[in-house]
Amino acid sequence: MKTLYYGDNLEILRNKIPDASVDLCYIDPPFNSKRSYFQIYNNIGGSEDKAQAQAFVDTWKWDTRAIEGFEEITTNANGRFTRQAIELIKGLEIILKQGPLLAYLVHIILRVTEIFRVLKPAGSFYLHCDPTASHYLKLVLDAIFCGQGGEFRNEIIWARGTASGGKAGGNKFVPNHDVILVYAKDVKQQFFVRQYIEYTEDYIKERFKYTDENGRRYRLQLGNRKQFLDESKGKPVSDIWTDIFPINPMAKEKLGYPTQKPEALLERIIRASSNPGDVILDAYCGCGTTIAVAQNLNRNWIGIDITYHSISLILKRLTSFNNDQLPTDIIVDGIPQDMEAAKALANREDDRVRKEFEKWAVLTYTNNRAAINEKKGADKGVDGVVYFAIGPGKTERMIIQVKSGGANRGTIATLKGDMQREKAELAALITLDEPTRPMIEEAKTAGLYAHPIMERNYDRIRIVTVREMIEEGARLDLPLSYDAVKPGKKGSDDSQLSLKL
Repeated sequence: MKTLYYGDNLEILRNKIPDASVDLCYIDPPFNSKRSYFQIYNNIGGSEDKAQAQAFVDTWKWDTRAIEGFEEITTNANGRFTRQAIELIKGLEIILKQGPLLAYLVHIILRVTEIFRVLKPAGSFYLHCDPTASHYLKLVLDAIFCGQGGEFRNEIIWARGTASGGKAGGNKFVPNHDVILVYAKDVKQQFFVRQYIEYTEDYIKERFKYTDENGRRYRLQLGNRKQFLDESKGKPVSDIWTDIFPINPMAKEKLGYPTQKPEALLERIIRASSNPGDVILDAYCGCGTTIAVAQNLNRNWIGIDITYHSISLILKRLTSFNNDQLPTDIIVDGIPQDMEAAKALANREDDRVRKEFEKWAVLTYTNNRAAINEKKGADKGVDGVVYFAIGPGKTERMIIQVKSGGANRGTIATLKGDMQREKAELAALITLDEPTRPMIEEAKTAGLYAHPIMERNYDRIRIVTVREMIEEGARLDLPLSYDAVKPGKKGSDDSQLSLKL
């Protein structure tokens, strides 16, 4: 079972993942996309940086969704919640009031309750968080796990590296660690394999001082018992991790995802709490580090994310393991496969995913190679950008706009102006509706672009329908910046080479 779900993890956990089917769950639930995403105290009288606090408020609001979740917990809808979780959230409402932090904790209780249900009796749960909120989250986990016979096992401190003065925030010590809370569903059955770190050369010289007649290094234990270096597994891993560093900006695994975790971190967790063939769940899978490591370690896995940008990164990451092809044993669920599903995505009212249709359209059309315009200002008409190759080390821009309705001739005329402003040679309009004749005529007035290495002309403005993408497999046929192409003969198809420009 290797399944990637696109959608709300609560709905997917409740409707698609059976009881006691998961061996290990790791989550890194988001507050915000920035490193400082746990600035949350403005709602309880603190004095944290206002801009950072606002980022949290913008992400988590006491809205209809939070109110409904709070009522579901406090009324114990369908008997899902422990008495401890119900009383806890009632008490936290008194302390925190109905604000962003309470909304976040409601969100977590709803989902961790389901995670407990899907864990096997021998299963383990790891929650990765910032120390600013870890005390609240531990209360939540205690209420859910310990309230049903589970048990707290560890508070892991991940020291992210050497502290620098640049990280300092005024009159406080430099923050330099994350917290990982570990729970067992049933401590008597919990699966765990102790992990070890190789001894350093200095440690070996200091501790393994002696050598026998065969040249084997050893140290003396109690009773003058010899412990040989070649029989030692190394130093047992403690609950303070100082040997795993954040991803280097030049690292091969770096994807540019703001909260990406190093693969070494997930490898330690997965090796400690699962066997090959076990099922690993990440309900906030982001750029897919958990999935990538599980795949490499021959585990089965379930990944869930609510943003198509994340889904596209994971798909790209998985194809890199398999000669740019998605492995045949992987199921992708929730991505529109017909017009009805595409229209449903376009018409979602949830403000968390109101832009998901645009992202899906842009990334699907470009085979997950476009850059999404997340912050629209003056370039509000641009939903995505791709860079296409025109020769070794040379690229040009193509801008993409998506319309779920209301496109007309004026839309195309405006897109021409966007091309000029963005210095783009090409543009595409992806539309849910079929284009009108005036739209097609206006697009033709933009003229043609002669590609210097493809030896063919392209419409400077092309109109692509969602129907063509779904039913006919319409995709961008340009050589993108990291693809080299063979100059095509006139009348032949344009074949791509696996070379880098």
